[in-house]
Amino acid sequence: MAEEKRVQVTVVGSSNVDITARMDRLPGPGETVLADSYRLTPGGKGANQALAAQLAGARTEFVGALGQDEHSAIALAQLRQAGVLLDRVIRSSEPTGVAIISVDAQGENSIAVISGANSTVDGTAVRAAGPLHGVVVLQGEIPASGISAAIAAGTERIVLNLAPVIKLEPKDLVRADPLVVNEHEAFEVLEQLDARAATGLEGHYDHLAHALLEQGIASVVITLGGAGCLVAQRDGSGSVRLEKVPAPRVDAVDTTGAGDAFTGALAAQLANGKNLAQAATFATRFAAYTVQHPGAQASYPRDLSQPQETGSARTQE
Repeated sequence: MAEEKRVQVTVVGSSNVDITARMDRLPGPGETVLADSYRLTPGGKGANQALAAQLAGARTEFVGALGQDEHSAIALAQLRQAGVLLDRVIRSSEPTGVAIISVDAQGENSIAVISGANSTVDGTAVRAAGPLHGVVVLQGEIPASGISAAIAAGTERIVLNLAPVIKLEPKDLVRADPLVVNEHEAFEVLEQLDARAATGLEGHYDHLAHALLEQGIASVVITLGGAGCLVAQRDGSGSVRLEKVPAPRVDAVDTTGAGDAFTGALAAQLANGKNLAQAATFATRFAAYTVQHPGAQASYPRDLSQPQETGSARTQE
C-alpha cells in the first residue's frame, strides 16, 4: 500500500452551521425585513479554511469541536467529502456552533456567530490533541488559550488570521508568518502590540503593515476586498518590502466565506513551497471565484482551473 501523503496544513478552529437568509436589503437597527429564503449549510472560519486548503492542493487536517446535536451532521459534511482529515475533531456537551447570516441583493452580508462547541477548543483541548503538523492555520473564533496552545504545538509555519480580533499575548502575535487581516483588524492588532504606534494609522493600510513588521511580526497580508491584498515582509537586507496584489474583476453574488477561502488557499500554497507573494496571488484568484456563487463552502472551486477573471470586482476583506 502506498504511504499516505503527510499532513501539509493543520487548521485549528471553528466549525459552524450557517443559517443564511437572503433578502433585498439588510435591516437597520430595530427594523424587520422579510427574507426571500433561508438554508442550512456548513461553515465556520476554521472549517471553511480547512476545506479551502484541501481544495487548493494541500493535504489538510481540521482540529475542532462539534456538539452532539442534529447540526453536527451538517457541519463537517463537505470537509469529509473533500477528504480533510477529521480524526481530532472532538464531541462536546455544548451545541454545534451556529452563524446567522443575512445576505442582500448586492451580495453584502452581516453575520452573528454563536460559538457553542467552538468555545471548548481551549488550551487544554488543543494540548491534548498533540503535535500539529505542517502549516498551522488559526483564526479568532476559538478561545485565546487554544490559539496560544496551537502556536506552541505547531511544528512549522503559523498563519494567523485574527478574525475576529481577540486579545492575544504579544509573544503569540509575533509568531504569525503571515498575519492575515483586513485594514480594520490590522489596526486593532497594532493597538494590542503598541497603542501609541497605532495612533493616526487607521485607514492607512500600507503604514499599518510597516508598523506591524516593526513590532516583530515576520510578514503581514492585509486583505483589501475587491482591491486585492497587500503583502508586507522584509527582504534579504532587512528592508521592508510592500507588494500590492490586485484582485480579478468578478461579479459578486455572495461574499460569505471569501476571506476564509483566501486564507486557506494561501496556506496551501505556502505548504506547497510558493513564496508569500505567489501564494497571495493564487489566494486572491481563489477567493474571487467564490464570491460569484452563493454560500461559503459550497462556493469554493472544486477544480483549480475554475477561478478566472470576469465582470466587476467586490470580494470580502
